[in-house]
Amino acid sequence: MEKQQDSLKQLFQQEFSRMVAVISKQFGLQYIETAEDIVSETFLQAAESWGMKGLPANPAAWLYAVAKQKTLYHFRRNKILAEKVLPAVAAGLEKETEPEEPDFSTPNIQDSQLQMIFAVCNPVIAAEAQIGLALRILCGFGIDEIAEAFLTNKETINKRLFRAKDKLRDGQVKMELPAEQEIGNRLDNVLRVIYLLFNEGYYSKTQNEVLKKELCLEALRLGHLLTGHTATNLPSTNALMALMCYHASRLEARVDGSGQLVLYEAQDESLWDKALVAQGDHFLSISAEGNEVNSYHLEAGIAYWHCRKEDTPEKWNNILQLYDLLMQTNASPGVALNRAFALYKVRGRREAIAAAESLDMQHEHFYHVLLGELYTTVDDGKARSFYEKALAQARTAAEKHTIEDKLKRLPTS
Repeated sequence: MEKQQDSLKQLFQQEFSRMVAVISKQFGLQYIETAEDIVSETFLQAAESWGMKGLPANPAAWLYAVAKQKTLYHFRRNKILAEKVLPAVAAGLEKETEPEEPDFSTPNIQDSQLQMIFAVCNPVIAAEAQIGLALRILCGFGIDEIAEAFLTNKETINKRLFRAKDKLRDGQVKMELPAEQEIGNRLDNVLRVIYLLFNEGYYSKTQNEVLKKELCLEALRLGHLLTGHTATNLPSTNALMALMCYHASRLEARVDGSGQLVLYEAQDESLWDKALVAQGDHFLSISAEGNEVNSYHLEAGIAYWHCRKEDTPEKWNNILQLYDLLMQTNASPGVALNRAFALYKVRGRREAIAAAESLDMQHEHFYHVLLGELYTTVDDGKARSFYEKALAQARTAAEKHTIEDKLKRLPTS
């Protein structure tokens, strides 16, 4: 029974977004909640039927068949066909009396999902709501899982999603790829949302390790959808895919058997996913084919070197140069902090301390962790003080454990 529930959950995550996208594409985004309801009802029926009869030979085909029936029944029953839907979806057709059943062919699913990505990432929707809507509509996550990912409650998430769907309706957002001349600007926002989604998993504060990995893998899946379409298979898309592949390759090594965070220097390289590293190399190579170099290219370049474990001068010189370029194109406190660590590896502690202290990021525990690291062996008293400040600001048990471990390693006076 437990295995069947896991199979159903996996199917839900795989098929929910596909089925909602296809139904919404056919009848319009104003019916996105109807599409969600139809798909949810389909899965409820699957749970009941499969619980008694077992999994069918082709579960996805079973789901599509039931969803088709429920979709046709809904639009017939509510007379939406005659009043609203038919003129929109069957203009020019004569003697059409019924809605066409949803087309769950692979090409239509892919086209529908790609169009849904651009709809969900439309600038009319607030940035935070775009992430929540992406998790729900593009990735098939339940409200409980989204609430856990954001460390908030279901009511907050429901309100956020409700407002986002209102924006889709009020803004009359259509499911379609942007015009060729607009796709570059619109793609920038899509890539930003996908990267934010990835980071929700990679830097998540939730203790649910399975959920963290699922968030990262869903972002990769959406990126693969973009690289599979000529109009969106651009250098920036491939650069982001390279970056996410490199980071995802180290997911298994970042946490030990007891759930504690494992810092980069202590990670077991044998746990790195070599296939994902190779994919990252592939996407990074393709991303270099254009004339554009953006922050995704630079961050992917840094991640490339981090996937080479050996601590060599060449590695850290390249990383420092890439951070210098990143500071010119997309400067942020986080980039500056990471650059200070690279500076330490290339030029030593004292120059790195001066660079780090100039940032004055007193409310960020990573800032205090870095200064604790840099002051170790230079002034252990200061190192201890910085680690204690970091410990007071750390948000998760894993972060606290890591800092406590560093404090224990300092010599006692």
